Amino acid sequence: MQTGDIIKMVMWPLAVMTIIHRTVILAFNGAVTNDFLPIYTAAVNFINYTDVYLDNFNWTHPHYLYPPSGTLMIAPLGYLDYDLARRLYIVINAIGVLIAAYYLLKMFGFGIRSVAMPITIFAMFSTETVSNTLIYTNINGLIFLAQVLFMKFLLERRLWWAGVPMGLTIAIKPILAPLLIFPFIKKQWQPFVASIAIPVILTAIAWPLSKDPGRFVRETVPYLAESRDYFNSAISGNAVYYGLPDWLVLGLRGLFAVITLVSLWLLYRYYRNDELFFISTASGVILTAQFLLGSLGQMYYSMLLFPLLMTVVMRHSVVRNWPAWLAAYGFLTFDMWYSVPWRQTGEAFQFLRTTFGWSLLLIVICTVLVNRYLDARRAGTLDTSFSGISGINAPYLRNDVDHPVPLHAEQPGPSASTAHRESPSGVPAGASTRV
Repeated sequence: MQTGDIIKMVMWPLAVMTIIHRTVILAFNGAVTNDFLPIYTAAVNFINYTDVYLDNFNWTHPHYLYPPSGTLMIAPLGYLDYDLARRLYIVINAIGVLIAAYYLLKMFGFGIRSVAMPITIFAMFSTETVSNTLIYTNINGLIFLAQVLFMKFLLERRLWWAGVPMGLTIAIKPILAPLLIFPFIKKQWQPFVASIAIPVILTAIAWPLSKDPGRFVRETVPYLAESRDYFNSAISGNAVYYGLPDWLVLGLRGLFAVITLVSLWLLYRYYRNDELFFISTASGVILTAQFLLGSLGQMYYSMLLFPLLMTVVMRHSVVRNWPAWLAAYGFLTFDMWYSVPWRQTGEAFQFLRTTFGWSLLLIVICTVLVNRYLDARRAGTLDTSFSGISGINAPYLRNDVDHPVPLHAEQPGPSASTAHRESPSGVPAGASTRV
């Protein structure tokens, strides 16, 4: 029996039982935090033409924050019994994570029979982000699926289709909207059609069917712009909780904004032709910055960073180092760090580990890219290209160091036929066959 077969024999039972435990036991059991109750209540009120936006934002229980277009999309849940609707919602999100994992692995050259499949599924369902998405019964699993489909369609040049998952998520919450920067910088207008049309059409349908849609604009939107002091791992959220001075908050946000912009510039300047690596890495940088610098960043949003972490299988990944995975532990771990003998220290680590994790991840990525840039400039390789990738990569990071090409030489741009150019092993160029 080969090593890969042994790994699959061990990991598949662990992966399957973890899925069942998180979905059927922990999620069906529920918790004090219940994100689904306001969703279900809104759906019932919508179909009965009663007020939907009734939240008192001075309370700390989960609020209903979807726009009228999102209310229209979740309205069918209101026709079901509460327990049935909640369990169905849990199962749908779990299936969404599994489908997203399959397509994400496929983008990186791994099939369902590879050792990567059970390892990845087990890892995903062991994290806080997947576990609490199911336990709290949130929609993040479907948002993650929409992100992966958006990336997949962009890479395959199915540009009209790329706007569909993006438009559906924007209709509920625009957490993925910053990723539209990718078709924008390539002057690809097709994804914007569905991305804009779907939420506009759904809003036009939902508005006259809702009793109080104006309250969403008057009350909910201003609340979304505020930084609350509970379940908020953004810099501004911690600032409110710990009473930090404004100058420190502005300084930290400014510092990480600069770190983000430097990373994105280097990625765009030197890696944009390596599309899978560029989109996966840059999307992680953009979303991490959004969680950290925005008004609300919750730990289970970190599911959207899985594509970035998946680049670890690529030779030139920026997360092939232990500090990056120390950061990942901070925002992915399901461990609780409350301590009896060291109560204050334990609480501080529990509350801040996500913020520290996001912050460290941005620092690591920027540091890796800047070091590569400085090393390549000293070596004089920035003006050359190896296998279509800029010479910013050190020799040990390159797939082909024997055929340098001047960057000013005319090179064919990526097309639909070359977007998934594969090596003889069936793995996309630039990806490693090791996990």
